[in-house]
Amino acid sequence: MKTHDLTLTAMLVAITAALGVFPPITLPLIGVRITAQSLGVMLAGGTLGAFRGSLSILIFLIFIAIGFPLLPGGRGGFHVFLGPSGGFFIGWVFSAFAIGYMTERLWHRLNYTISFGICIAGGIVLMYSIGIPWVAFINKISLKVALIGCLPFLPGDVFKALVAAKVIMIVKRFYPIIEPK
Repeated sequence: MKTHDLTLTAMLVAITAALGVFPPITLPLIGVRITAQSLGVMLAGGTLGAFRGSLSILIFLIFIAIGFPLLPGGRGGFHVFLGPSGGFFIGWVFSAFAIGYMTERLWHRLNYTISFGICIAGGIVLMYSIGIPWVAFINKISLKVALIGCLPFLPGDVFKALVAAKVIMIVKRFYPIIEPK
């Protein structure tokens, strides 16, 4: 990796960490917290591409695992991966990669609507498909109950996808980082 790539990757680690400043809302039924940090996941993939975006999220998660208090409420440590949110944390890496991959492939046709669709597909559909089964497993509840318990995430995640799509399009127009495939 070039110094430029490392700088961009570190920048997205920092942005994702900074989004942890916003106070979380814990959902009582499933014990998962609604945070702003999934916006960082969408931004990482959509602005840096598949490799650098997923790498930035992986580095962020490594910092959390070794104890950096980067999650809302100053949480950190490996134990957070064993709780109800663990599946979503792991899903962040795959989501950033998927968003980056789709953005790279559709770069020449990328507009706000396509970018929003990519953020929905990677940042909500894929992330939920990894996180919800983990919630069900950890809480010893059915997938249906876990899915219902995660529905309050949807409005906020759709809003984050709208914001991410706007930022992705601004970056594409004024400071294109992604090299189209």
